[in-house]
Amino acid sequence: MAFRKAMKGAVLVGGGAVATVFALSQLSQYRKKHSHLVSVEASECKPLQMHRSLPTREHQLQALQQTSEFDVLIIGGGATGSGCALDAVSRGLKTALVERDDFSSGTSSRSTKLIHGGVRYLQKAIMKLDFDQYRMVKEALHERANLLEIAPHLSSPLPIMLPVYKWWQLPYYWVGIKLYDLVAGSQCLKSSYVLSKSKALELFPMLQKDRLVGAIVYYDGQHNDARMNLAIALTAARYGAAIANYTEVMHLLKKTDPNSGKSHVCGARCRDVLTGQEFDVNAKCVINATGPFTDSVRKMDDQEVLNICQPSAGVHIVMPGYYSPDNMGLLDPSTSDGRVIFFLPWQKMTIAGTTDTATEVTHHPIPTEEDINFILTEVRNYLSCDVEVRRGDVLAAWSGIRPLVTDPNSKDTQSISRNHVVHVSDSGLVTIAGGKWTTYRSMAEDTIDAAVKAHGLKAGPCKTSGLLLQGAEGWSPTLYIRLVQDYGLESEVAQHLSNTFGDKAFEVAKLAQVTGKRWPIVGKRLVSEFPYIESEIEYGIQEYACTAVDMIARRTRLAFLNVQAADEALPRIIEIMGKRLKWSEQKKKEQLEEAKKFLYYEMGYKARSEQLTDRSEITLSPRDIERYKKRFHMFDKEGKGFITILDVQRVLESINFQINESALHEILTEVDLNKNGQVELNEFLQLMTAIQKGSISGSRLAVLMKAAEENICRREVISVDRSGGGLGK
Repeated sequence: MAFRKAMKGAVLVGGGAVATVFALSQLSQYRKKHSHLVSVEASECKPLQMHRSLPTREHQLQALQQTSEFDVLIIGGGATGSGCALDAVSRGLKTALVERDDFSSGTSSRSTKLIHGGVRYLQKAIMKLDFDQYRMVKEALHERANLLEIAPHLSSPLPIMLPVYKWWQLPYYWVGIKLYDLVAGSQCLKSSYVLSKSKALELFPMLQKDRLVGAIVYYDGQHNDARMNLAIALTAARYGAAIANYTEVMHLLKKTDPNSGKSHVCGARCRDVLTGQEFDVNAKCVINATGPFTDSVRKMDDQEVLNICQPSAGVHIVMPGYYSPDNMGLLDPSTSDGRVIFFLPWQKMTIAGTTDTATEVTHHPIPTEEDINFILTEVRNYLSCDVEVRRGDVLAAWSGIRPLVTDPNSKDTQSISRNHVVHVSDSGLVTIAGGKWTTYRSMAEDTIDAAVKAHGLKAGPCKTSGLLLQGAEGWSPTLYIRLVQDYGLESEVAQHLSNTFGDKAFEVAKLAQVTGKRWPIVGKRLVSEFPYIESEIEYGIQEYACTAVDMIARRTRLAFLNVQAADEALPRIIEIMGKRLKWSEQKKKEQLEEAKKFLYYEMGYKARSEQLTDRSEITLSPRDIERYKKRFHMFDKEGKGFITILDVQRVLESINFQINESALHEILTEVDLNKNGQVELNEFLQLMTAIQKGSISGSRLAVLMKAAEENICRREVISVDRSGGGLGK
């Protein structure tokens, strides 16, 4: 207590004045907005009619083609575009949305998974007396509270620790974090607090303890971003919006006003990417909500228009869950180059990121080895030296492109804020650009307000503040217990279904197949270490999943959690989808190749596999080389200099260990660097070198061979003891 009182006393004078100015300047505005949030007008929400069943994609495409004219056509199925669709349809507007790829296939599925106001933006607002930055943080904190309310199954508060290694930083950071609480007002999730060094290490034992002074813990929100995006889009569809993924805009439609002679955007020529069929969608207003591709759509309207977006790449990596506590994140506010790094538990794994570098816009952003190593280096700086941070523990990596609004006075992307801009062109194209995940709803509200005003649309006020998303209405934290009791699902699987589908989890459970085991009764897992079950693939098709990539990346999150596990699940996923969607054998083969390519380039499999190449240097000690040679020769009994599947099978059978041939083939292929169907001694030594360096972890062949060696040696020792022990006496 004395520690806290002393620290608080040191900052009262400096922090009090600033806090008062910022808090009181917006108090009346805050109360007005807050009252609107907590008392969503029931009378406004009652007229909305939700479809009990979700229209199929075919029905949605028919609606797009057969409707004579929509009020609004939204291009882009990310968080902002889907938010615009929900906002528009809930106001009574006839709404359409098209997405070239899958819903949330771009930036919206590749975030840090935080729902936050932006601690660093508040710092900039205070240091630079930037009222716009302050207002953005305030808006984001309001939206944070709303998102946690409308999708409680997909989001939750998360405590985040800010470790302090210099005494003067403790009051400095404390003032900033307390201001963050103060700006949130009654929407503050939980009050921040100060920890002593010992308490900080108790809650986060992996933390670097040398020079640690203490820590400050504050709260933000966390969510399943791709699933949240999908929930927004599906809610819009259930309220009557015609939405279609894999529907590309070829060009904008225009018509000329006979009175003024000016041309106006009146729709878009679209193409079904899956069939190649082209058709027109007519609309009174077209909204461009394409994130990083904002300028490409604007140039469809006017080739001479100047770019307004500056894309920035953010790379994240996923590491095993043991790198962080189950329910405590970490913020490093001062990395080696001034960027902020988060270290967060997510889906029982650990996310670390993000980088922030200027980039070119691409549909397929690729995480680079340079960015991955930068994050690993920063992680090593604030984790205990007892924790070996290994390159081989990077289970997945991805790059997301943020659509930041260009500030002509800025020199780097770090200084660009995430304020959003709504622009209406001379021809009536409405563009929403910038912003961030947390503020998608308010961005959509501003966009539809602008569309209504610019095009004279007849619409009511915004109704999305407090409007529950799909799955939220009948959800409770204990819903998973009913799934266990009623269907015989594993508890872990039931919790996953509840926290992913909300009250729709029962529909997924009904599709689950009987396992044939005593327990669980139903629910066959796609891979053993993750709670995803096969019936989710069936249900995912109902939710507009069209490809294997949709399943591994967005309907489940396997690709974002473990690329090898996703790769392992692919054959079964494609088998289920192929049967339901009537895919030919050629189509199945194409889907497998496309999904493997996605994992290899976009999810970090390439960067992971390149840690072991046929040019890898062997740096083992002479003693280790002899030890590993001995292990290798236990399998290469004929002295060929290489081992094959037959060699491994023979040894495993001798110790009564069973493994199927296809799995064994995969295990050897991981190490077969020259791809000649056999593992040579040099390749095995390169593997063991990579394992020692930490650039590779979890090699199945290395573990298998070590286990076999130990088993054989143990058996030989037992055999000698039993046959000769005491007989020579």
